[in-house]
Amino acid sequence: MSVNIVPPPMGLLAELTHRCPLQCPYCSNPLELEAAAAELTTAEWCSVLDQAAAIGVLQVHFSGGEPMARRDLPELVRHAADRGLYSNLITSGVLVNARRLDELQAAGLDHVQLSFQDTETASAERIGGMKGAQALKLEAARLIGESDMALTVNFVVHRQNLARVPDMVKLAEQLGAARVEIANTQYYGWGLLNRDALLPTRGQSDLANEQVEAARLQYKGRMVIDYVTADYHAALPKACMGGWARRFVNISPIGRVLPCHAAEILPGMTYPSIREHSLAEIWGHDPAFLKFRGTDWMPEPCRSCDRREIDWGGCRCQALLLTGDAANTDPACVLSPHHGVMQDVVAQAGTGSEGFRYRRPGGQRMMPGAPSGPGAQVDELVE
Repeated sequence: MSVNIVPPPMGLLAELTHRCPLQCPYCSNPLELEAAAAELTTAEWCSVLDQAAAIGVLQVHFSGGEPMARRDLPELVRHAADRGLYSNLITSGVLVNARRLDELQAAGLDHVQLSFQDTETASAERIGGMKGAQALKLEAARLIGESDMALTVNFVVHRQNLARVPDMVKLAEQLGAARVEIANTQYYGWGLLNRDALLPTRGQSDLANEQVEAARLQYKGRMVIDYVTADYHAALPKACMGGWARRFVNISPIGRVLPCHAAEILPGMTYPSIREHSLAEIWGHDPAFLKFRGTDWMPEPCRSCDRREIDWGGCRCQALLLTGDAANTDPACVLSPHHGVMQDVVAQAGTGSEGFRYRRPGGQRMMPGAPSGPGAQVDELVE
């Protein structure tokens, strides 16, 4: 397969900011976060949306950090709607209130993906590193449910909450979600830093797999259940982001254009800036986007595997972090010569500390106004 013959990306992941009131220990943002002063301006993001629509992108996912930390979010949503882009807001919900949600709905927002850290309040707020957050999330879900926007509820699961998968599905239905996504932690960024506290045992993972399948039967026709399985307990790798530079393009808060949101960790790679190059030029011709696109780059056993155009070689970041070389076969694959490295890590699962290393020293913070009830004083955290 030629690496140059590829359709335009289906989706654009627009990381508007790295700012976030929460400090989840599995956060996929880089350990070195981008400063607010360096973020793309409103005009620059509008230009990105123009370029995305022009090359055939269908969806824009406004993400972060917490995208609602940007006051110009309604303007960006409106610009996306004007360009015919389907818009999805990926949010923690802690900065949602009725006024801001009305602004987003009026601007044309189509869908909200609302994240929860757990179903139990104390556990959820310890994981997210913010007291008072769970009540704000529940209020956000209520407000979204009263709107015309579609709702997906998302849970990132790991050793410290995996036992409550059935409760997660139940809560999502109670909140009126059309879809619930249960995604096992991906171990890069802050997730890798906290892997010893997050990685489930094989028994926990197997039980969760069974519970998801049972829930799919129970809720069939009422709610869609998406499940991102645990790479570390897998026999076959997943097609990371649909394959390297095949279906999605990611733009960081400062305008760096990436094949996936963790790709900056790969050594020897230079990623272009949207401030200096067009999105069309980058997607079609940039060396970083061509590097692992298609199948020509693959080593054996990937190159001759009949799944090579299904999983596209798996995750390059995972290959780097576990084997030291991004060009190696993803060790999640049972056929990989490096699969034993992943098995060795799994063998130690459950033996690490339960404590987290947060993005900010001192652990939990208090959400302003949280003790007085949901929706209080969120605007002071918006810039």
